This record gives sequence, C-alpha cells and structure tokens, in this order.
Amino acid sequence: MYRKILVANRGEIAVRVMRACRELGIRTVAIYSEADREALHVQYADEAYPVGPPPAKESYLDVAAIIDVASRAEVEAIHPGYGFLSENPHFAAVCRTWGIDFVGPDPDAIEKMGDKAKARELMRSSGVPVIPGSEGTVSGFEEAEAVAREIGYPVLVKAAGGGGGRGIRVVGSAEELRRALEGAEREARSAFGTGELYIEKFLPNPRHVEIQVLADRHGHTLSLYERDSSIQRRRQKILEESPCPVLAPEMRARMSEAAVLAAEAVGYTGAGTVEFLLDPESQSFYFIEMNTRIQVEHPVTEAILGVDIVKEQIRVAAGQALSFTQEDLAVRGAAIEFRINAEDPENRFLPSPGQVTRLRWPLGPGVRVDEGLVEGGFVQPYYDSLIAKLVVWGADREEALMRARRALAECEVEGVKTTIPLFRRLVADPDFVAGRYSTRWLEESFLAQPVG
Repeated sequence: MYRKILVANRGEIAVRVMRACRELGIRTVAIYSEADREALHVQYADEAYPVGPPPAKESYLDVAAIIDVASRAEVEAIHPGYGFLSENPHFAAVCRTWGIDFVGPDPDAIEKMGDKAKARELMRSSGVPVIPGSEGTVSGFEEAEAVAREIGYPVLVKAAGGGGGRGIRVVGSAEELRRALEGAEREARSAFGTGELYIEKFLPNPRHVEIQVLADRHGHTLSLYERDSSIQRRRQKILEESPCPVLAPEMRARMSEAAVLAAEAVGYTGAGTVEFLLDPESQSFYFIEMNTRIQVEHPVTEAILGVDIVKEQIRVAAGQALSFTQEDLAVRGAAIEFRINAEDPENRFLPSPGQVTRLRWPLGPGVRVDEGLVEGGFVQPYYDSLIAKLVVWGADREEALMRARRALAECEVEGVKTTIPLFRRLVADPDFVAGRYSTRWLEESFLAQPVG
C-alpha cells in the first residue's frame, strides 16, 4: 500500500479522498490555489502546497505545477477526484512518465471513453445497446439531416467531446437543425476544444440510470448496481437515489451485465460509471457515456452496499485485488443524495459566493454529510458551487424520505443562498414521493409550480 498520496482536487471530494487515505494509513498532500489557502481540504491534509492563482486553469489544471509538487513531496500516487484533471488522458500519462501512479484507469481507457461518438461505436460493436443515431461524428448539415431524417425527429445534437450537459441541442425539425448545429459547435469548441458533433434519437421522457462499476487488474469487473440520476436541471444532476424506484430486478441484471461488458471492452480498471437512458414504457435502455472517474454521487451506492469505493480505487491502483466479490454485494435499503450547492433557486439558480456565517449539518441515524467547508469559510466564485452532499439512508424508500425531511429541516446555512429550500419542497412533492419523474420532470413540472 502507498505511504503518501497527492489529492489533485479541492472541496468536498478532496476531503472525502483524504478521509479514505487516513483510514488506510496513507499520508495525504493537498494542493491549493491562492483563493483556497484556508480551505478545509488544506487544513485536513498532512501537507499542503500552493499551485497558483485562483483561476482553475492557472492552478488546479496546471499539470506542470501539480507534478512539481508531487515530486517535491515524494508521493507515490495522485488521486484526481472528479472534474479538473480526472478524465484527462494526458495528465494520467504524465503521471506514469514521472513514475507516479494515477488513481484511475489507464490513459487509453480514458481517451476511448472521452470521445462520446467513438465510445458509442465501441459500445455498439461490443454488444452494448446504444440509442439510434449517427455512426461517429457528422461532417455538416447534409449528413446530419440525413441521419435525423432516417431515425426520425426529434433528435439530439451532441458534442463528441462533451459532458456536463454542454454542447447539446434538442431539434424538432430540419428547419431547426442548421441553427442547432452551429450553436452546439460553438459551445463545444469553447468548452471542450473540439467542435465535433454527433446525432442521437431524442427520447421524450426517459430515466437517467447509471451503473457503478469497479475493476481490478486481476480479472475482476463488478457491478455495484444502479443509481437513478433523473432529477436534473439543464442536464445537470442535483439529486440521486438508489435503488431506482422503477427498475425491476430483471432489468437491473441486464443493465449490470451491459455495464460490465462496457468496462471490459476498454480494459477498464478502478471506479467508473456507465450511464444509460431507460425508457420506462418499452423497458429498453441505451448507453449514453462512461465517466472514467469517481462520481459525485458515489456515496449513494456506498450507503446501500456498505462498501467504500474510494478505498477500492486506491487498492486497485496499488495493484491489489478488489476486497469483495459480486456475490458479496446485496442491496440493503434505499438512499438519496442531495447536492447542496451555493445557488439561489429563486433567482435562476445563480451562484451565491461569499462567506458562510453559520453552518450546522444534520446528525442522527442514517445521515451522512460530505462537506467541503466549515463555518466561516468562503464559497469561492472561481469553482463549482457544490459545498456539501447530504446523503440519507433508510430500510426502505419511505424511511429514506422521512429521514431526508428531518435532515433537511436540521440544515442551517447562512451567508449564502443554497439549494436546501428547493429540496425541502421536493421531498414533499407527491410525484417525487411516488417516484413518478423523468429527466425533464424537474424543469417542466416541479419548477413550473408556484412557490408557497
């Protein structure tokens, strides 16, 4: 096992990884921008080093600066968390060049799954169901229009190098297609450095269901079953739960088998997530993408299975086998995760940076909080607005919802606006309580209701 790991991230995920390291007896090294000098992850680590000014591209995305710290601190491995450099094959390769283990998959696997269009074709050839659409990227309007006409409108125009809901347009007719292609290409080029696009059939009311996988270098690839991530705003997840309220055991088995097949197709190692769209009416599911990193919502899976996914990541990177088998995994109860963002739900979810003047997280049975700051800390305007994740567990979904209401009522965050009031309303909504929602439900139904 490693003696020392550098965590190339910040906020709650950096603290989460460091906690796993501490339980494994591993010393931790934090990096920080000038804005994060007093941040919680800096205080928690055994050592901490500055890497640059507040903008992420000059600090948390500066590969040379991070490798320099890793070299000086004499670490054996780097854990990238999620976001930033976690799905950057160049960074993973540079780590390897410097003799530092990257706690994640090989660069080749990251690259194969990073191009969404190529990943679709790889999955199709491997027998994993994919949504009808173009074979690879489209070269212009004529080719895109031919694909759209063949599979039928409405369609999705999607960025090949995309993620996080960016570079996507819903198109209902040929007249809209040209404008959508131009807009998606501009957004994709700005966000991902490439304007390549592909076309997919648009499913009107799907569920977003993802399968957590773990794989080691000893021939073991496991499914840790599903999370329902359908509660989304602008294609960004804000809440996740497991098990999926509408997934039958037979469907869970089929999706798990497809996810393992997808991971094995790229020789995957470590923790990853295979994302699908589920059509509840036809009981069909389709591959969307694979996230080649730890997910924000991994605690939901940990809650229902009693495993520590981050520890398994570290064990795999160190060359060890997974500490459990598929037969050891049994779903127990239900869990829900709420992403506590510093945003104003009453004002178009605008970010709300500033100092947190009062902070009290809930406690008690079945409640977990992965926090990224403490009272008196600052929500910085330079980074993602996620400040904590509230995770509740119950013996069944009804108990999980009861605990969610209690825990959300106990939350006290002052000084910045947060999504907590939104979640308090959400867990009382009859449709959500009944599990009647899709990826479009939050925006088109719930948020359309008057408040009060």
